[in-house]
Amino acid sequence: MDRGNCSSLSEFVFLGITNNADVKTILFTMFLLVYLINLLANLGMIMLIRFDSQLHTPMYFFLSHLSVCDLCYSSAIGPKMLVDLLAKRKSISTVGCALQFFTSCMFVDAECMLLAVMGFDWYKAISSPLLYTAHMSSRLCAQLLAGVYLMGLADALINTIFAFCLCFCGSNEINHFFCDVPPLLLLSCSDTQVNELVIFIIFGFIELSTISGVLVSYCYIILSVLKIRSAEGRFKAFSTCTSHLTAVAIFQGTMLFTYFRPSSSYSLDQEKMTSLFYTLVIPMLNPLIYSLRNKDVKEALKKVKKKIWF
Repeated sequence: MDRGNCSSLSEFVFLGITNNADVKTILFTMFLLVYLINLLANLGMIMLIRFDSQLHTPMYFFLSHLSVCDLCYSSAIGPKMLVDLLAKRKSISTVGCALQFFTSCMFVDAECMLLAVMGFDWYKAISSPLLYTAHMSSRLCAQLLAGVYLMGLADALINTIFAFCLCFCGSNEINHFFCDVPPLLLLSCSDTQVNELVIFIIFGFIELSTISGVLVSYCYIILSVLKIRSAEGRFKAFSTCTSHLTAVAIFQGTMLFTYFRPSSSYSLDQEKMTSLFYTLVIPMLNPLIYSLRNKDVKEALKKVKKKIWF
């Protein structure tokens, strides 16, 4: 389409989750509670790992950054969504929309790859526990983390540039509660085939790399566990991975359902529900999953409780 026919939009208007006033009040109360738990749980996990010296290991280093990712992308979306549930007009500036999209895209992608890195870390911890800290040196951990954030940054930049170079010459109403690729593409009057191809290639690469990395890591983990002679030892070694496997299954399952299902079954109303799950519920669940099934985190929490009460 000719760029000269494009109008310059200064803002977008969200249609939101629902127009029912009674349902809005219920949803606001429920999602405010979810967001506050998410905020407290992730900040608590970050501070606990930061200040407890026994948690200064590569495993918890990556776990703290998982909480950082959860906190950042949920905070890019959650507060605005909560305000809009009570607001009469749910508008956002074009710049604000681009920033929201960029931030959420960067940290969601970073979390995808971080889960794969954590799978590799679990493999090293189980296969060679005596040499674990030597293999997973501070330098290697920093390099892996830098790679995770750089990949997330690069993908977010590419997708943001492609999305906001589109023509929006009709309605400025986004049928969603935050700025995401599918509703923006539906709103555009440009040819979006290139955008769809870029999204498919980049996000497909990230998902394929993440899932492949996790599967390969767990193949090696299973082989390492089978070498352990006692049944109790094998069970104990593998049970330590269940929290990570649960987090991967929930997060990746939701992401694949949201962005890789057939277009014939695509529905924006359905996507709103799955988006609510991965933007608010999963960030709340991750610290709970890791803390409830982790002996070291439980011990650290007991120490904090003793310091508070005594």
